[in-house]
Amino acid sequence: MHENEISKIILDAAFKIHKELGPGLLESVYEELMCHEFDKLEIKYERQKGIPVIYEGVKVNLGFRSDIIVENKVIVELKSIENIADVHYKILLTYLRITEL
Repeated sequence: MHENEISKIILDAAFKIHKELGPGLLESVYEELMCHEFDKLEIKYERQKGIPVIYEGVKVNLGFRSDIIVENKVIVELKSIENIADVHYKILLTYLRITEL
């Protein structure tokens, strides 16, 4: 499955959940519900996967923990906040660079 197809599935699930329940729930609740939607569609995913950082050959296992990685191609970083700040974009770009996804 191509990243664009995966992204459409992710967005459809997010809009479905948001339409039903609205804003204001904890990120962990949205994560559980997204995974429920993926399960129904038999989409492969990993939750809270630790992603190490490698620096000069040293592997640091405290790099970051992804919310959801779908089909080993798309990172889903859930936020339950009023506004997305510039730092959130920068963090996600770092995650993408580190994972090469």
